[in-house]
Amino acid sequence: MKVIYVILTTTVVCCSCKNTMQQETAYEGKDISGIIRISIDKDTKVSTLTIETNGKWALYSGSSVDNIDFSNPIAKHPEPEGQDYNRITLSSLSRRYYQLITDEGKATVAERHLPMAGGYNFRDLGGIKTKDGRFVRWGKIFRSDDLHKLTEDDLNYLASIPLKSIVDFRGEEEQKFAPDKLPVSVVNEFKLPIDPGNVISLMGLTDLDSTQMDSIMMRMNILFVTDKDFIGYYKEFFKLLQQEKNLPLLFHCSAGKDRTGMGAALILYALGVDEQTIMEDYLASNVYLSDKYAKEIAMNPNLKSVLSVKKEFLQAGLDQIKTTHGSVEKFLETTLEVDIPAFRKQFLY
Repeated sequence: MKVIYVILTTTVVCCSCKNTMQQETAYEGKDISGIIRISIDKDTKVSTLTIETNGKWALYSGSSVDNIDFSNPIAKHPEPEGQDYNRITLSSLSRRYYQLITDEGKATVAERHLPMAGGYNFRDLGGIKTKDGRFVRWGKIFRSDDLHKLTEDDLNYLASIPLKSIVDFRGEEEQKFAPDKLPVSVVNEFKLPIDPGNVISLMGLTDLDSTQMDSIMMRMNILFVTDKDFIGYYKEFFKLLQQEKNLPLLFHCSAGKDRTGMGAALILYALGVDEQTIMEDYLASNVYLSDKYAKEIAMNPNLKSVLSVKKEFLQAGLDQIKTTHGSVEKFLETTLEVDIPAFRKQFLY
C-alpha cells in the first residue's frame, strides 16, 4: 500500500473556494461509505484516510460539506502515472469533509469522532443511515461530553466548523465545577439543566453494588422522559434544532452519554434511524469514554454503571415512552412538538 501526504491549510482552502467547480454533495448509487476509514490524531489533528477498494475512485475535500472543491481531487485511483494510493495522510487543523466518488456510487464522509485533545466523547451525528436509505447531514448536529479542558487547538478546530450554538444539559453545580470553554464562533449558549444525570452526584454513591447502580441508571432514563421539567427542556432543545439560525449546534452534558445520549437517540428516532443503529450509537460512548474514567472505575468497580452505558439504560427510557405514548414518534410529534417531515427535510440528504 502506498501513502500520499497532503497538507491542507486555511489559506489554500480559501483560495480554492473561489474557483470551486460546484457539484452537489450527496449519496448516490451503492452505499460506498463503508469502504473509507478516517482516523484523526487528537493532538496533531493529522488525518489518515484508508480507501479499501481496488476499483476506480476519486476523493475531493472541503472545509464544509457545501464547500467541497470538485475542481481537483486530493487523490484518485488509478493515478495517470500508474502510482496507486489507498492511504492518504492529511495535515489540517480545521474540520474537513470529503466526497468519495467511485464507479458504483458516491458518498459524503467525515470522521464522526472529533479529535479533541481535551475531550473524549465529541461526535458529529452526520453520516448515519436511516431505515429508508437516506443519511443524516454532516456538520449540523454535534454531541459531546464537557468542554472545560479543551485546548486552544481544540477550540480552533471547533471554530472551523463553525459551531454556532451550545446546549448545556448540565446542572448548576456541574457548570460551576467545570465551566465550558467555547470556540470564538459560538454566538448562542443555551442552558437546559437536567439534574438527574449529574455524574458528580452519582459518583458519590460508592456504597451501592452494581445491580443497584444499574437500577438507578434505568430509573434515571425513565425520569428523563416522564418528568415535566425535563420533557420541557427536551422540547426546547428540539425547538432550537429546528431553527436554522442556531446551526451548527453542539449539545452536551458531563460525560455526553446519559442526558446527551437520550437527546441523540430522540434525534435519530425523529430522522427515521432504526433502533438497533440508535443503540449502537448510544453504546459507542463506552469506547470513547474508556480513558476518561478508567482511574475512577479501577478504584471502585461499582462505579462502572455510572461512568458507562448499557443497552438496558436507554431501553428503559424508550420502553417508557412507548408504554405512555404508543411510540417514540408519537412522543416526538405530540409532546416534544417536532414536525417530523420538516425535521427530516432539514437534516437528511
